[in-house]
Amino acid sequence: MSLWRDFTHAFSGWSGIVLAALLGVVLGVGLFTVQYSGVTDYLGDDPATCANCHAMREQYEGWQKGSHHDVATCNSCHAPHDGIVHKYINKADNGFWHSLKFTFQNYPENIQIREHNREITEAACLYCHADYVDQAVNSSTHKGETVSCIHCHDGVGHER
Repeated sequence: MSLWRDFTHAFSGWSGIVLAALLGVVLGVGLFTVQYSGVTDYLGDDPATCANCHAMREQYEGWQKGSHHDVATCNSCHAPHDGIVHKYINKADNGFWHSLKFTFQNYPENIQIREHNREITEAACLYCHADYVDQAVNSSTHKGETVSCIHCHDGVGHER
């Protein structure tokens, strides 16, 4: 208890006021940034949120016209299905890199999917279409081959 008292007495008077003001400024700027960026929108499942950034507008418009529009959202295909914790870790990871790249205008014109995100999308295809995939993998055409859904169905869900 005396440690806490010593700590609080160290910040009495002007030093306490300055510390409180600095803390208030940091918290205020942080909360404003979170609100202004719309980061809390990304916790949901609304595909319009993914189009907030101009670089995804074309994909969003393609999804609206696409074959998966009535049955899937962005998260259905681009977020893990193996638990809510993994889903939000993945969303936070992607959100960090997206915001960093878009803030500094450091992204390629043709946005490339990272390998672990490609694996998540492949797993999402299997999650929803396991019966069809089993038939394709076991057909004489693909027997023994590793089959990639994205290889043949790259534009599915976001036709242009």
